[in-house]
Amino acid sequence: MIQTIGEVLPSAASRFGDKTALVHDGREFSFAELDALAARFASGLDRLGIGSGDIVTLYSENRWEWMVAYHAVARLGAVVNPINVMLTPTEVEFVVRDCGAKALVASGGKGRQVLGVRDAPTLSEIVFFDDHDIGGVRSMSDLIEQGSPDFDPVPVNPSVLSTICYTSGTTGHPKGAMQSHRAVVLNAAMTAQMHLRASGDTIVSALPCPHVYGNVVMNSATMYGATLVLHTTFVETEILASIARYRATMFEGVPTMFLYLLNHPALDDTDLSSLTRCTVGGQTMAVAKMREVEQRFGCPLIELWGMTELAGLGTTHPSYGPNRHGSIGVALPYTEVRIADIDDASATLPPGEVGELMARGPTVMVGYYGNEQATAEAIEPDGWLHTGDLASMDADGLVFIVDRKKDMILTAGYNVYPAEIERVIGSHPAVAMVAVGSVPDDAKGEVAQAYVVLKDGMSADADEIIAACRVELAAYKVPRAVRFVTDLPKTSTGKIMRRELHTLDG
Repeated sequence: MIQTIGEVLPSAASRFGDKTALVHDGREFSFAELDALAARFASGLDRLGIGSGDIVTLYSENRWEWMVAYHAVARLGAVVNPINVMLTPTEVEFVVRDCGAKALVASGGKGRQVLGVRDAPTLSEIVFFDDHDIGGVRSMSDLIEQGSPDFDPVPVNPSVLSTICYTSGTTGHPKGAMQSHRAVVLNAAMTAQMHLRASGDTIVSALPCPHVYGNVVMNSATMYGATLVLHTTFVETEILASIARYRATMFEGVPTMFLYLLNHPALDDTDLSSLTRCTVGGQTMAVAKMREVEQRFGCPLIELWGMTELAGLGTTHPSYGPNRHGSIGVALPYTEVRIADIDDASATLPPGEVGELMARGPTVMVGYYGNEQATAEAIEPDGWLHTGDLASMDADGLVFIVDRKKDMILTAGYNVYPAEIERVIGSHPAVAMVAVGSVPDDAKGEVAQAYVVLKDGMSADADEIIAACRVELAAYKVPRAVRFVTDLPKTSTGKIMRRELHTLDG
């Protein structure tokens, strides 16, 4: 079995050669072509002094260059730091500085927005996918042209660090989940095993490659010879056209994508007969809607659950096993899950009782980069990972998500933490107190809403507060509404009770 990410593309090229590996923006790439591009780019980065153990930030929307860069960095034995493209320049700069990135590789559109990171003390190189006229910034095309196609993967131990993926932080700053090569490769392999992904598959996806779900889709497709039809963004007409044109066997997405497709007038006129199964994850989906997808798409819809801290999936349904809608399935092979007592993580609850979902196994993260306290809070000494989700398990081992233990808001599959928003709003000169909670949203599941107490004698309006958030936060984190209130619900010790914020709407 493949042991490291750097081996994935060379192995696939040797097995599948000229077969189409990737389709993006109308351009097709064979496995051999992708492998040669990744080798050349790795060689070019090597000449710049980027090597084993160095951290390289990738900041781009879905593009073929992102996939080449990802495999090139892994080929060097370097560490990939994939960044969500919705992050603001302020957030990107924090991540680059926090992880100590040595190089930033980005699309021109994204890279130009964050040139301020050049002042980061560890950063020595910036590379753009696109040609440009910016001094001191290199072009990917030049490095590929100058590089060698014979650059072999640098041998690394499967247990060493491969990836640092930043997640929203409960303390107001994101945390870097560290994943080993073994975790990433094994998760992709076991996902492929559960869903029977193989060389006969063609997968349509608009999931962002930096996101853990999109990353698993990309890696499992490459490892087992499937063709990945990768969209830069989700556009209903383009997704439907790709399924029909490329005779896709799978479409993978978050619930919002399926809801948009169900409501699109072109759905019933699109030939979806090639689909054999679809997957959905990122947030729960109404059972009635899942059944409608299966009826109108003509194939099973398989729910999955995962998290960045697991390098991908933790549970899902096997393609040839029972598919219980409303359940996130059973544990992946080599992964254990259990329901723990909320007040005693060492105690496992019997079937049917609600507690915290916990996971253990080789896909669990190494920890949070540079944050020993957060790591200790997340991972028990015996290796069990706190997921923060409240769930139950039936006698067959099927897991059912009930609620979230913490106050995380799940917006269209993205994790949003109230503290991160509160940190920005709280800096407004007119704000005395702020708390952020969630409100239901038909399309996105839930969205953030801010509750603001103004300082005496001062004023501000909702548009002003939201505008301030847009400067500092990614779009999906910006609250959709602001309510001005006279006080916030608090405990006897003065701690704000976010779960009681909904009472202020009455």
